[in-house]
Amino acid sequence: MASMATLLSKTSFPSHSLFKTFDTHFAPPIRVNVAIGTKARTNQRLRVSSGLIEPDGGKLVELVVEESKRDLKKGEALSLPRIKLSKIDVEWVHVLSEGWATPLGGFMREREFLQTLHFNSLRLNDGSFVNMSVPIVLAIDDDQKHRIGESTKVALFDSKGNPVAILKDIEIYKHLKEERIARTWGTTAPGLPYAEETITNAGNWLIGGDLEVIEPIKYHDGLDHFRLSPSELRDEFTKRSADAVFAFQLRNPVHNGHALLMTDTRKRLLDMGYKNPVLLLHPLGGYTKADDVPLDWRMKQHEKVLEDGVLDPETTVVSIFPSPMHYAGPTEVQWHAKARINAGANFYIVGRDPAGMGHPVEKRDLYDADHGKKVLSMAPGLERLNILPFRVAAYDKTQGKMAFFDPSRPQDFVFISGTKMRTLARNKESPPDGFMCPGGWKVLVDYYDSLALSSNGKVPEPVPV
Repeated sequence: MASMATLLSKTSFPSHSLFKTFDTHFAPPIRVNVAIGTKARTNQRLRVSSGLIEPDGGKLVELVVEESKRDLKKGEALSLPRIKLSKIDVEWVHVLSEGWATPLGGFMREREFLQTLHFNSLRLNDGSFVNMSVPIVLAIDDDQKHRIGESTKVALFDSKGNPVAILKDIEIYKHLKEERIARTWGTTAPGLPYAEETITNAGNWLIGGDLEVIEPIKYHDGLDHFRLSPSELRDEFTKRSADAVFAFQLRNPVHNGHALLMTDTRKRLLDMGYKNPVLLLHPLGGYTKADDVPLDWRMKQHEKVLEDGVLDPETTVVSIFPSPMHYAGPTEVQWHAKARINAGANFYIVGRDPAGMGHPVEKRDLYDADHGKKVLSMAPGLERLNILPFRVAAYDKTQGKMAFFDPSRPQDFVFISGTKMRTLARNKESPPDGFMCPGGWKVLVDYYDSLALSSNGKVPEPVPV
C-alpha cells in the first residue's frame, strides 16, 4: 500500500461598506431572497471565473524577517525587555507570521481589538472592511508591564528561552477579560475551554504592535511538512491550474460522510462550469480541548483515508491550519473562513454547528446549529467567499453506506455524531460497515488504546460537540 508521502507527492505537496445592505452569498446557483428592513434583495447567479481569490487587502502580510537579517534580530532581541510566550501564544505568532490574519501586521492594538470585539471586522485605510471576528492578542501581567517601562519594543521568547520575535511600536492597554469572553462566546459561563486556558488567569494588560518573526515557526513533530503557509498553498493551487478551491476544515477524523460531502461538492463545482476544482482538506492544528483527538493521530487517520482511496490525492491538498480553536461557534467560523480566503480558497464548506460545542454548564448546545452557516452568508468582509452549506449525510441502513439523508424515509438512517464515534472507538466497538474506511477506524481505536495504556489509565470523557 502506498505511503502517505508517496500519495501526497503526486499532489506536489508542498471594497465593501459595513453600512450598505448586502446579499447572502451561498454558492449554489439559485436565487435567494433575503429580507433586510422592508426590502428583499436577490443575489445574482454565481459567476464562474478563473484565478485565485485575492488576499484581504490585496496582498499577503508575511512577517518573517529575511534570512540575512536573522542573526541581527536575534542579537537585538537579547537586548530588549522579554515576554515569555505560552504554547498558544506561539501558535498565534505562527498564524500572524504566515499571513493567515492578513492584513494584520502583529498582535492587535486597542483600535483593532475593539473593532474585532464590536464589529467582527477591521476598517482598512481606504475605508473598506475585512472580516476579523476573534481577537489575536498577547496578554501580559503587571510585573511584565512594569519591566517594559518606556521601551517601544519587546522581545518574545518561547518556553525554552529561544527568541521568537520582536514586537515594536508597542501599545499596552487594559485586558477587559469579561467583555472579551462575553462578546466572543456570547456567555461568561465557566468551563469554556479556550477562555479558561488563555484568558481567565492571564495578565490584566494586552500588548500590541508590529511583529518581526525571527525564523519560520517549526514544531519538529514530524508534521511540519504539512504546515503549508498561505503563500505555499497559493503556489500549489496555481501549479495545479485550479480554477476553484473549496476548503473543508475539521478537527475530527474523516469518515465516509465527510468524503461523500467533499466529492459531491467537487461534482457540484464541475456542474457549475469549473474545470479543475481542488479540495483543501485543512485540519486545525493549534490548541484543541482535552477530549479531541490529537493532531498527530488525526493526521495518521487522514493518511489511511488517502491510502484507501476514499479521497482522490490528485484533486486534494492536505495541509494543517495552525490556528488555536476557540469553540466560539458563529463568531469563530468567520475567522476560519476569512483565513482560507488568504490561502486562496473561494469556496468554504460549512456544516451543522461549526466551531460549536456543548454548553459548559447546561445540557444543551451552546449555539443554534444553523446560525454558523447563516452568519457566514451575511458576514461583512466575507462577501467574496462562496459558502457551501452541508447536505446532511447519515448512515443509510438500506445501502450499508453513508448517504445524503432522505427525509421521506427517516427510519432508514442512523446519525453517528462525533461524540458517538469517539465513544465507539474508545470501547473498541465497530461502527456500521461503510461508516469509515477500515484503516482509518483502526487508527482511531489505536489512539484510545494508547490512552488506556498510559500511566494513569484514564481516558478523557467525551465533551458533547
